[in-house]
Amino acid sequence: MNASFQSPSSVGETVPVSRVCSVSFVITRTAGSVFEQNVAISPCLKDARVRQVIVQQDFKSAALAYNDAMNRATEDVIVFCHQDMYFPESWLDDLERSIRLLDQSDPNWAVLGIWGVTEEGQGLGYVHSNGHGNLGQPFDKPVRVNTLDECVLILRKSSRLQFDPDLPDFHFYGTDICLSARKAGMSCYAISAFCVHNTRTLRIVPAEYFDSYFHIKKAWSEFLPIYTPCGKVARFDRDFYQYFAKKLKFALLRRDSSPRPRLNDPREALRTVPADNPERADRPEYKISNESAHK
Repeated sequence: MNASFQSPSSVGETVPVSRVCSVSFVITRTAGSVFEQNVAISPCLKDARVRQVIVQQDFKSAALAYNDAMNRATEDVIVFCHQDMYFPESWLDDLERSIRLLDQSDPNWAVLGIWGVTEEGQGLGYVHSNGHGNLGQPFDKPVRVNTLDECVLILRKSSRLQFDPDLPDFHFYGTDICLSARKAGMSCYAISAFCVHNTRTLRIVPAEYFDSYFHIKKAWSEFLPIYTPCGKVARFDRDFYQYFAKKLKFALLRRDSSPRPRLNDPREALRTVPADNPERADRPEYKISNESAHK
């Protein structure tokens, strides 16, 4: 629908965008207004290339929610995302450009994301994360990574990959699907497709995080140590013991361990983009007025 914008987000060589890509969106949501105040107001979702939006609720784990949605998805390219994401109008242009580049270099790609980590632990991508600011910079081509952040995962249904149904809770499923791809001889990539993750910044991870951690450690022991966007899964569980030390410290000092709040409006984060990246300043969705940012 909003098909007039043509400027690329990546730097360097421009790859023409044709309007043939179609996607299914899959969004997990909880009770409350986070869904309506974030992903639901994304201009990207009004694009005619979004053929289907599946909203999943009341599942015991992300893996079960996503496998169920994958079976119902009508499109080959499926975008799995959190309810606290915000996608600018140009986001599908950026995704399509990345896919067209991969059509030339690695048409058998399995999973894409907007933030990932290499086998050596280097973080790569381009996203605004609440509490952390803008992470990364625009870049030319998709970059191969070992694991991807769960906030946005783009999967080819034709890859026949599935999330591990025994993986508990809502953690490490990005790591699981990426390692499944690696085991099958397929690759995962971070792409330059700027969006906003309006997350509640955690001061300390929840206890159930380690239920998923130990499941991944056992299931993918052949790949240890595993660097992920949330930490390292390793043989000697350093992150696990640091968690208990930090929890004890917060308790002894009577410090607040609750998550930091989200932005009232995720579009507020877009104001930082032109200042940090002048080549993106001509994009209309980054020129939000004070009035529209607080509606």
